[in-house]
Amino acid sequence: MGDAEFSLRRIAVPAFGPTALWSVGIGAVLPVIALSARDLGASVSVAALFVGIGTVSELVSAVPAGVVVDRLGERRALVLAGLADAAASLLALLAPSLWVLALAVVLTGPTGAVFLLARQSFLTAAAPVHLRARAMSTLGGVARIGLFVGPFIGAPLVAVFSPQAAFGVAVAGGLAAAALAAASPDLGAHAHGSGAEARAERVPVREVARRHRAVLLTVGVGVLAIGLARSSRVVVVPLWAEHVGLTAAQTSLVFGVAGLVEVLLFYPAGSLMDRRGRIWVALPVTVLLGIGLLVLPLTSTLLAVGAAAVVMAVGNGLGSGIVMTLGADAAPEQGRAPFLGLWRLLSLVGHNGASIVVGALAAVASIGAASVTVGVLTVAGGAWLLRWLPRYEPER
Repeated sequence: MGDAEFSLRRIAVPAFGPTALWSVGIGAVLPVIALSARDLGASVSVAALFVGIGTVSELVSAVPAGVVVDRLGERRALVLAGLADAAASLLALLAPSLWVLALAVVLTGPTGAVFLLARQSFLTAAAPVHLRARAMSTLGGVARIGLFVGPFIGAPLVAVFSPQAAFGVAVAGGLAAAALAAASPDLGAHAHGSGAEARAERVPVREVARRHRAVLLTVGVGVLAIGLARSSRVVVVPLWAEHVGLTAAQTSLVFGVAGLVEVLLFYPAGSLMDRRGRIWVALPVTVLLGIGLLVLPLTSTLLAVGAAAVVMAVGNGLGSGIVMTLGADAAPEQGRAPFLGLWRLLSLVGHNGASIVVGALAAVASIGAASVTVGVLTVAGGAWLLRWLPRYEPER
């Protein structure tokens, strides 16, 4: 698919539609996973563990998901992931016990990994370099919009029935995403060529890692730092807000405003990356997230906490699609999907490590010390990217 043939608007529905529908379902269930576990008899501590089950499952399945996409092709992988996600969500909707709910949540991890990697793999191959960041930022932005809208769709069902009813939205989202992917033209065929050619290009994951270890150990480490900062703020901000005496409603307001800021920035972020270069976004992302985390312990009022959260939201919003774009820039033609699975793994290690790092530091010192420490690590990650990222800019 050449530059003249590619248009974000022309491919919008088949490329971004399934992700939008799927993410609405995910957005509906994320707030109720712990509540559903509580309804089924879990203690508060056990219910909290349920929130992390899905992310750990996605972490473990990141690399296998890349292999699945490589073998099945993007469209077939999307259809399979949508159907599997709907089945897992139906299991959660009808779960009669905590064990069944846990199984359902575990099964959503691989489906999420396949969904994101299939779309990223297609856009990596199809989008010309001068539009690649906008394509990736749009993909990330569409997912964020779905996550933002999902809770509003699920809320009435939860109010009328129970927290588990929100999984019904995810059932509908998974089925709709699978149907749209099945009905759409096989965009991946334009990017890959024939099935025989795709089979000839397959490279084992271990060989992919060996060939591309340089970029994985340089820019990939910077990606890990971005993941750490993004997830840490979700843990640190509410805990600090509680520490200074803000109510749960005030904390929700802070997150709502921050979420709106992030949604508004995804396309400008992609445009800036395409026009000026990746470092023009990667550096502000790490600096703003780092500054927000560093100054948060100095705040004590709703306005001040909100201002720190908005600074971090601007950084996170500018970073919409940055990890996928850097992965796409570094991805080889042969073994592309397995490489993107490895890239996703690095990002998820940062995401999943955030709660562990923050929890350990808070236990040893304080939540303020945890915020400052992660802020310093984030700024250091920005300096690391400034050192290595220019070597891998697409123009080079």
